[in-house]
Amino acid sequence: MKTQRNCIIVLAIAAASSAPVLSQSQNPQPTQTTQTASTRPTANRPEGVNPPAKVGKDYVIGADDVLDVSVWKEQELTRSLQVRPDGKISMPLLGDVQAAGLTPGQLAQNVTDKLKKYLTAPQVTVILTQINSQRVYVTGEVTRPGAYPVLPGMTILQAISSAGGLTTFANSKKIFLMRDENHIQTKYPFSYKEVLDGRKAEENLPVKAGDTIVVP
Repeated sequence: MKTQRNCIIVLAIAAASSAPVLSQSQNPQPTQTTQTASTRPTANRPEGVNPPAKVGKDYVIGADDVLDVSVWKEQELTRSLQVRPDGKISMPLLGDVQAAGLTPGQLAQNVTDKLKKYLTAPQVTVILTQINSQRVYVTGEVTRPGAYPVLPGMTILQAISSAGGLTTFANSKKIFLMRDENHIQTKYPFSYKEVLDGRKAEENLPVKAGDTIVVP
């Protein structure tokens, strides 16, 4: 009986000595979770910030424009705001702030100066994300009559294209642009086919906010 017990102990010791020993470098590592594009945080970009509209730095903000106002390290003050018809936006701490008539840079400086009463060295960025205040109106025989944002360098032909182009019933020879100049309505003819083939390129004027293009 004693001999059998000794054999069992010897076998157990032999099994233990033959088991592989994991070094520190061989220890299994915890599984790391890979972030997908939808969950990976975007560096230096507050959540919900929209891409900027393509305008020059001298663009003057108007009513209905949409702005992203960002205050660095102050997430509760960072938000997207639409300029009201009275030309103002509403911000926490500051209340109503005049926006219309200023460039984004000027508005950022104005907000910065006002926030100095509440924050130490505030850093404010204002980005224009939607241009709604400057519109050109395209009416008559076009596919989608209506108001369209005036983009930098937009011409009469491009405005008509934004409206879907002419319908089959359009009289391309009698198109014209109406513009208010010093409170006087001025009419500019637009020869559609001649502009397309380059014979009257001078009639393809850059449009301005408030212009109306009439397609009979």
